[in-house]
Parts: sequence; structure tokens; C-alpha cells
Amino acid sequence: MARIFFTGANLIDGVNPPKPNSTVVVEGDRIIAVGTDGSAPQPAARDTVFDLGGKTLMPGMNQCHFHAAYININTIFDIELKYPPTYLALAAAKNAELLLRSGFTRAVGAGSPHNVDVVLRDAIRDGLIQGPRLIACSHDIGTSGGPVDIDPDYWKLGLEGLAHICDGPDEFRKAIRREIKQGADIIKLYVTGGHGFEMPADEAPMTFEEIQAGTQAAHERGRLVRGHVVSRKAILDCLHAGMDVLDHADAMDDQCIELMLKQGTYVTPSLYFTWKTMDFMRKRMPAERLAQEERWLEQGYKAVDKANKAGVKLVVGDDFGTSWMPHGDYAVELEFYVKYAGTAPLDVIRWATHNGAGLFGGEVGTIAAGKLADLLVVDGDPVADIAVLRDRAKLEVIMKGGQFIESRLAPTASAKAA
Repeated sequence: MARIFFTGANLIDGVNPPKPNSTVVVEGDRIIAVGTDGSAPQPAARDTVFDLGGKTLMPGMNQCHFHAAYININTIFDIELKYPPTYLALAAAKNAELLLRSGFTRAVGAGSPHNVDVVLRDAIRDGLIQGPRLIACSHDIGTSGGPVDIDPDYWKLGLEGLAHICDGPDEFRKAIRREIKQGADIIKLYVTGGHGFEMPADEAPMTFEEIQAGTQAAHERGRLVRGHVVSRKAILDCLHAGMDVLDHADAMDDQCIELMLKQGTYVTPSLYFTWKTMDFMRKRMPAERLAQEERWLEQGYKAVDKANKAGVKLVVGDDFGTSWMPHGDYAVELEFYVKYAGTAPLDVIRWATHNGAGLFGGEVGTIAAGKLADLLVVDGDPVADIAVLRDRAKLEVIMKGGQFIESRLAPTASAKAA
């Protein structure tokens, strides 16, 4: 089988500082060799060689909080009332391809109306459409009067495309088993308000017993669980229940971080949404609400910095798909953490590559022999300037499983047999 050689690369492998003059060899869907300063195999006549001339070679990125079916929404009602399910499915397909062509070869759903994620995952897997490897999310799971149950009863809308409303452990178990029956890989629980919802962040309508029952029901059948959670007590409840992914976790403290490290919990801070929402709503939001959001944002910066330094599995991903945060700007989130939260670029790249890999079984996220060949060639150095990842024209190669999704490079002259 012919091989593909990337030579002369500025290698960012997802874990270590950049290594200049590196070579990466791909055969089939796998990386078979990585070498520096001539230590890699030599190409044969049938092989294809791309001399990168110092351009960056890095793993494809993970978008770990993906709402494929969100289309420029302004309120929660837009998710279910604005378009029919078939339209949402077509939009999700378009957004999935856009995500892939933005350098994200893997995505984890974070809430899926009308079971769109499951259909999208299967269509990508079967080659019907282009998109990233996708962990399909469930409908939103919440409680009566919780953050996703906001339509007045007298409206009699009976909205079920967005969320399943449950009360008591038994209802949670039943709802989650239904979601698994319908094909969900990961279950989304809305544990608290805050972070984009009218319900305050310190209100937690979901009890520990409900969180525990939902998490157990998912784990019994080999599925993951993620939770929208902001306040400290609710974070601890989620951790004690064994939840896999915490979305936001703004109020995490030393005790929370210690448990996260012990349990290997993933955290998607998604602070860019808070910052962007405040900027968008500054002239529309009551002063008291704005001040509250600013306090949460400052707390979030400090918590993320502490968690990062401690070694928590922070990952990237945010609520793209609102009218003020459209699909396509995914890599802006990485720049945001560097520019506003003071995170080192290499750390943010690690969040976007290596850290999320465990959710996909560890076969991706780093550049090493035996890993799946999900690769990017970047015309620039994202460690020196993280903003280069925002420019899709700078992504000269996007490879998923050894297949070129994008390639703006011309191979060098055919190699001579050694």
C-alpha cells in the first residue's frame, strides 16, 4: 500500500512543545511512523511526499460541545418552534461539514432536538455526508420548571422535540433508557440554571437522587453523561454521581478539582459564550443581571486557570449556533482563552486535541504511531499566534482517517526507491 509522507513539519503532537524538521508517515487510515531529524523511514517510489517547509502539522481538533441543529437562535423557543425537524436535519448536515472544514475532525453533541444527532452520526459514518466523527447526544433532559421547561402550561404546546421533562429517579431512568433506545451515545442533563438561562446559576432544580439515577441508567448501558451545571453544590452532586462531562462548572473550587482529577472528569468551560453574550446583550440586559454575569465570568476565568494548572481534562466547545455566535467561528474560542483568560496557546491546543481524545477511545488527539490519521497542516504556527487557526484558508490540509478532506498542497517529485 502506498504511503503518505509529511516531511519538514513543525510538529505539534497534541502534548509536547513543537518539534521542527519532523516527518509523519500515514498508511491507510493510520499514522505508522513519526520521526525527527531523519529518524523516520525513507519514501519509496510509489509513496506520496509533501514537503511542508516548516509549516505546522498537528492533530485534528475536538469540538466537545456541539449543537449541530442550532440555527441562529435568539431564544430557547427558536430551537423547536422556528423550523420543522427535517429542516433542522439539513442544517445540521451543513454545520457538520463546516465544522470538519474548520479543522475539527471530531465532535461531541451537547443536546439534540428531534434526535438529529443520531441521524447525523449515522449519515456521516455511512459516507452519505461529510462531517466529523460524532458522539451523538440525546434530547435535553430536565425537570418540571427547570431551565429547559419554560413555556407556560396554559400555552399547551406539548413541546417534546427539544427536551424530556422528568421528575423523580424513576422518570429519569425511563427517559434515559428511551434515549439510548433511540441511539444516543451521550446523555445531556440540565442540572442548574445560569450560563445563558433566565434561571439563576445557583438554582438547581434537579436533585442528587435524580442526577444519580440518570447517570447510573446511562452507565449501565455503556453511555456517557454530561451536565449543564454552574454552582458549586451542583458540581459536587454531579461528581459524586460519577458524571463524565461537566459543561461550564464556573464555580468549581479546590474540592471540585480534586474530585475531577480523581475521577478523570472532562470539563467544557465554554466561557466564550458568556463573554460573547454579555457583549451582545450589554444594552439589552438589566444592570443587575449584567453585573451578575460579569461576576460569573471573572469567577470562571479563575476557576479555569486553577483547573488547568492542576491538570483537569479541560476541552473546547461552545454554544455556536446563536444569532450572535454563528456556526463557523469555532476556533475563535481558542483565541478567546489565550487573549482573555491568559491561557498559554499550547495548553489550549492540548485541550482541543489530546484532552478530548479519551471520549473517542484514545485513538485520536495526538500524533503517534498507531493513532488514526486525523491531521491538519497549518500555514503558520498556532503556538506563536493561536489566531491562525481561525483562518480556514490557512488550513492547507485537513485529513480524517487518512483521507484528504482538504488539500491545497502539491506533492514533491515522486520519491526514488531506497
